[in-house]
Amino acid sequence: MAFRKFLPMFDRVLVERLAAETVTKGGIMLPEKSQAKVLQATVVAVGPGSVNQKGDMQPVCVKVGEKVLLPEYGGTKVILDNQDYFLFRDADILGKYVD
Repeated sequence: MAFRKFLPMFDRVLVERLAAETVTKGGIMLPEKSQAKVLQATVVAVGPGSVNQKGDMQPVCVKVGEKVLLPEYGGTKVILDNQDYFLFRDADILGKYVD
C-alpha cells in the first residue's frame, strides 16, 4: 500500500479522488473533456494534527476511510506507486459524508 510509505505532516490529509462517471444513467458514453471534475474522495492517511495558539494539539477532523467533499481547486498532487493522490489541509476539506 503506497500510502503506508507516506505519512502526512501536521494537519494534512491524503485523499484518493473517486473515479469520474464515464457513462450516463441512460448508457451514453462521456468523453473525457465533458466529464465533471470529481469533488468526492476517500481519506487514505491523516497527519497527527496541528498545535493551536495555546500550545494544545488540535487533532484532524476526519479519519481514514471516510468520504469527504473537496474544494474545486487546490490540493497538492502526490504520485505514489503510479497512482494519484491529493494532499489537503484539514481546514480546506468542505465536509464529510455520513451514512
